[in-house]
Amino acid sequence: METHLADWIKDTPDGAEADSILRACVHCGFCNATCPTYQVLGDELDGPRGRIYQIKQMLEGQPPGRSTLVHLDRCLSCMNCETTCPSGVRYGRLVEIGRRHAEMRVRRPVRERIARSLLRFVLLRRRVFDIAVRVGRLLRPALPGQWRGKLPRSRDAGAWPQRTHARKVLLLRGCVQPALLPAIDAATARVLDALGIEAVVAQGSGCCGAIEFHNSAEEGARASARRNIDAWWTHLEAGAEAIVVNASGCGAMIKDYARLLAGDAAYAEKAARISNAARDLAEFLAPHARQLAALRGRAAASRIAFHPPCTLQHTQKLRGAVEGLLVTLGAEVVPVADAHLCCGAAGTYALLQPKLSRELRRRKLDNLTRNAPQMILSANIGCLAHLEPHSEVPVRHWIEWVDAEIRSVADSGVDTSASRTPKAAAR
Repeated sequence: METHLADWIKDTPDGAEADSILRACVHCGFCNATCPTYQVLGDELDGPRGRIYQIKQMLEGQPPGRSTLVHLDRCLSCMNCETTCPSGVRYGRLVEIGRRHAEMRVRRPVRERIARSLLRFVLLRRRVFDIAVRVGRLLRPALPGQWRGKLPRSRDAGAWPQRTHARKVLLLRGCVQPALLPAIDAATARVLDALGIEAVVAQGSGCCGAIEFHNSAEEGARASARRNIDAWWTHLEAGAEAIVVNASGCGAMIKDYARLLAGDAAYAEKAARISNAARDLAEFLAPHARQLAALRGRAAASRIAFHPPCTLQHTQKLRGAVEGLLVTLGAEVVPVADAHLCCGAAGTYALLQPKLSRELRRRKLDNLTRNAPQMILSANIGCLAHLEPHSEVPVRHWIEWVDAEIRSVADSGVDTSASRTPKAAAR
C-alpha cells in the first residue's frame, strides 16, 4: 500500500513503524473473514481492512472524527486477523498507534471519559476491587445485567501448599484474578507443588499493565511493568526458573515488556530478560505432562470443551498447547466450531461494548456446548468471568481441572507411585 504520511507523524518512531506496517498491507480482505466484529456487523469499517484505511487517512493528515474512534473502539484486539493475514501485517501494533493518536485528536463524550477513568481506578486498586467484588456479590440481584454478568460465582480456593522446594517459579499476583477467582492461583500452586516446584508470589508485584495499555494509558502500563520488574528481579537473580503466568492476557503483556520498555535506558535490558523468563502455564508444564498424567492415574475420562483465549492462540501463538496437555492427562476434548474466534471478553471490552460483547458470547457458548461437554475450560480470567455466569455447563480454568483430578486420586488412596516420575529426575 502506498503511503504519504503527514509531516507531524512522518519522522517519528510511531510514523516509521506505522508506515512499515501500512506498506505491508495489500488490502486483500482475508482478515475480514476471521474478524468477529465484521462477522456480527457486516460493516467494512468494523473490520481490520476498514480500520487500517481509517488509520492511514488520519496519519496522512485527514482529521479523525468521532466515528473514527467508534470503529477503533469496537476492535477487540483479538489478533485473529494477524493469524489469517498472508502478508504478515502487524495490525495489532498499527491499531495501538491509531488509537493513541485518535485519542489525542478526538475528545470523548464526558460519560465515556468518566466510565474509562472509573474502570481503571477500580480495577487497578486491589483493595478497592476486592471490596467491589464482595459488595457486588452481596447485591448481585440488584446489579445492572452487564455488571452482574461479569461476576463469576465464588468458590473455595482451597489451601495454598506450605512445602518448600529447591525449584522455584514466580507467579503473577494480578489485579482482578485474586478477588474474582482465587482458586486459579491456589490450584496452580498445588499442581506445581505436586511436581516438586514452589510457587512464589513476589511482594510488590501487581497488574501486568494490560488494562492501562489497551485503554490508551501507555505511561501507566510502563509504570506497572517497571514495578513488576523490580519485584521479580531479585528472585530471578536468586535462581527462580521462570515467571509462570496462568492468565494468558497477562502472559501476552509480560512477554511484550521488552518492546514496551525498549526506549528506557534504565529498564530495557531487564525488561528483555523478564520477557524471556515469562512462560504461559501450559508452556511451562508441557515437559511435565507425563508426570502429571501419572499423578492423575487411571481416573475416568472427562468430556471437556476448551475455549482457547485469543491472547493464547493469536498473540502468544500457543494454539493447541493446553488441549495437548489435557489429552495427555486423559481428558476427552470435544471439537468446538469457530474456536479461533473471540468470546467477546477482551479485558474491559465487555463493559465498554456490551451489545457486541453479548452477541459474541452467545455465539461462543452455543459452539462450546454443542457437543454436550461436562465442563468448559479456558485459560484467561477475562474469558472465564465473561462466560461462567451465563453458562449452564460449569466453566473453570484448565489448571483447576488438573488440580481437582490429582487431588481426587490422592483422596481416593489410589497408589500411582509405580508410574510416577521420581522428583530427582524431574528436577
